[in-house]
Amino acid sequence: MLGLGARRWEDDMTRLLGFLYHQEVLDEQFMQLQQLQDASSPNFVMEVISIYFRESEKLLKNLRALLADRECADYSKIGVHLNHLMGSSSSIGARRVRAVCAALRAASEHCNWAGCLRSLALLEHEYCYLKNKLHELFQVP
Repeated sequence: MLGLGARRWEDDMTRLLGFLYHQEVLDEQFMQLQQLQDASSPNFVMEVISIYFRESEKLLKNLRALLADRECADYSKIGVHLNHLMGSSSSIGARRVRAVCAALRAASEHCNWAGCLRSLALLEHEYCYLKNKLHELFQVP
């Protein structure tokens, strides 16, 4: 039987998850990811999320570097990094991050440097928001 504090915490986490689904920060893929967790792997979701954050940080750093100089922007490499970020975001159900990746990809396909910078700023914002909210849920480092 859960104590009052534990029940309140569980209710808060359920509300936070509901909020993240309602705001389309997360989608049904995140629910499917949670269903893969069981007694034999109680930290499965947290481990997957930690790997996602670690890899995403590298990809975002690479994207920033590729867009640092308008004259040297390598749009094909930007596309490669975006494909990785979109795929991993899809696999954890990071819906808004994935959507902004699509906008950044569209700008990069048109060699629109200013559009890429705007989309990258929005991508970093959405990524930080997702990271903060999932940190609240799982206390992910």
